Amino acid sequence: MNFETISVVGLGYIGLPTAAVFAARKKRVIGIDVNEHAVATINRGEIHIVEPDLDMVVHAAVTEGYLRATTTPEPADAFLIAVPTPFKADHEPDLSYIEAASNAIAPVLAKGNLVILESTSPVGATEAMAQWLAAARPDLSFPQTHGESSDIRIAHCPERVLPGHVLRELVENDRIIGGMTRKCSEAAAALYKTFVEGECIVTDARTAEMCKLTENSFRDVNIAFANELSIICDKLGINVWELVRLANRHPRVNILQPGPGVGGHCIAVDPWFIVSQTPEDARLIRVAREVNDGKPEWVVKKFEQSIQRLLSSNLGKSTESIVVACLGLAFKADIDDLRESPALAICQNIAEKFLGHLVVAEPNIAKLPCALASKATLVDFRQAVEEADIIIVLVDHKEFKAIAENSLEKKIVIDTRGIWDIAK
Repeated sequence: MNFETISVVGLGYIGLPTAAVFAARKKRVIGIDVNEHAVATINRGEIHIVEPDLDMVVHAAVTEGYLRATTTPEPADAFLIAVPTPFKADHEPDLSYIEAASNAIAPVLAKGNLVILESTSPVGATEAMAQWLAAARPDLSFPQTHGESSDIRIAHCPERVLPGHVLRELVENDRIIGGMTRKCSEAAAALYKTFVEGECIVTDARTAEMCKLTENSFRDVNIAFANELSIICDKLGINVWELVRLANRHPRVNILQPGPGVGGHCIAVDPWFIVSQTPEDARLIRVAREVNDGKPEWVVKKFEQSIQRLLSSNLGKSTESIVVACLGLAFKADIDDLRESPALAICQNIAEKFLGHLVVAEPNIAKLPCALASKATLVDFRQAVEEADIIIVLVDHKEFKAIAENSLEKKIVIDTRGIWDIAK
């Protein structure tokens, strides 16, 4: 199978690194995105996201002529769709981005093409994509009607990488490949073996879709246990960080670290896809989501208690004179990704309620999101610590871990990440 030209639709945190690693293997890659700024940035050999070493790979690929970006789809041998799959207000999956991407590439499809859905999706999304493509191109045949003899091959191959380690994990991790037919799976496996050093494991499309949802739901349930444990320990006057360390000395116990909630486009979203399709049966998965979704509100309540504590111990102090510092906005350490971030949600909640001065330290962004820009000030983390009466640690960025504990004296600290493991 000959894949000389590959088109990647969606040049975000997954699509751009994927396009870059194909290009690094001397494949001609056409990146497609509706974001004109992202397209222009990439065509300059630069990147619009934060991911270690990606800038060098993209710069080399663009300079050598293997990667270019555009807003208009062009013919290719294979198309990878890596667009967002958020959920609606009622936690129903929103497949509109996949549908839009399908309709965008449909006019340039040709017999023998391979279309792979990489976006994390509810079960049945790959089949829905195939139906949208078939409706737009009745002159071509697709697996749902023509099986192995179809003109177009369709498969699902979910990404399973960790932000901050994407380039390495794209290459090293195993890939689950779910084709709509055996030949679809074989074609997709052949494409990924261009750069994947891990094993390419073949299954059907629905199982591949459910596999990604299962992986993230497993993580979510385990995080929910840690977060619920932290709430219980707080009420009982127990240091949860010490407790977890002690419990994990058991040879068959491995409790995760609690935090302010769960963020990102995967773990905070994917379990709802299972719940939405099987609401009567996904009871544990639903409760885990509710525990993790409720943790930011608990953090805000801890903040409100700290305000009252500060006012009661400083009778001459007013709420307006209090300085609060939120350390971190990203959904995890050492990245710039704010999607579904509990840290961002907590900061926004505090900004809405707090009458004093709110400062935010987030080393990986240049400006605050619009919802915070008029209500908070983005500052260097050292300034934030120095000025603050109350410090709320929301993300364990490496810069924050380097803060000396003696600089926290006489300050109220709410450490949701346990980076200092102190209680004040």
